[in-house]
Amino acid sequence: MPGTRPFEIVAHRGVPTEAPENTIPSFEQAIERGADAVEMDVRLTRDRVPVVYHYFYLDEVTTASGPIFDYTLAQLRDVKLLGHDGHPLRDSRIPTLREVLEAIGGRIGLEIEVKGPEPESAGAIGTVLQDFRPLWETMEVTSYEPALLLALQRHCPALTMDLLLPRAEEWMGPDVITYLAIHRGRLARARAVHLHFPLLSREVVSEIRAWGIEVHAFDVNDERSLRRAVELEVPRICTDALQQALDFCRRMRDDKPCPTL
Repeated sequence: MPGTRPFEIVAHRGVPTEAPENTIPSFEQAIERGADAVEMDVRLTRDRVPVVYHYFYLDEVTTASGPIFDYTLAQLRDVKLLGHDGHPLRDSRIPTLREVLEAIGGRIGLEIEVKGPEPESAGAIGTVLQDFRPLWETMEVTSYEPALLLALQRHCPALTMDLLLPRAEEWMGPDVITYLAIHRGRLARARAVHLHFPLLSREVVSEIRAWGIEVHAFDVNDERSLRRAVELEVPRICTDALQQALDFCRRMRDDKPCPTL
């Protein structure tokens, strides 16, 4: 149960091993398994409808190709998603943000990543989110773009906003990473910054928190990372290995020893 865990567990794009990522069936799997939240990616169609899909291009798991911003919603309705066997799935399609919120809102926490880069993203997504105001306590909006978070705060002022920090370039040391996290977080007026897990250290986390900004982590995908998240008291992690994270927390709850690193 979430209250006994050392951190909240976010299922990255649902459970893609069981259903296509960023779809309602994938999110349903995360609910069934006991995740605290699901992460989803939101892009705009050509007619400015927010849909849940990660990539710019429709890829090999669909029956179409080309950038999603070239498609209207009506055209996307004809695009089928493919199963692991390469065949189209029945009743499976790229969902709108509204459809996802209607299906799973209130049943699990929601981490909604605004991909952008259109300035219109904030208004289009904010309009949808305003219709789900009673669920705002269960949501957080994230983006790599401080400007989009600031714009969304104007549409949804009581909704939690977190900044995503990109993976570090090779030349970046912990001092630069910390500096970027702090000041980009300040630009976005973010509650927290989400860091790629290898960037985290006790010093980095402490310095960011000293500015009143919390630290969350993504790509927490192995036992060593899970244990390190506990040591650093990271309150929320995003993982591609949901079952492993759940099992890890269950062992901690039951006071069973974790495998030696």
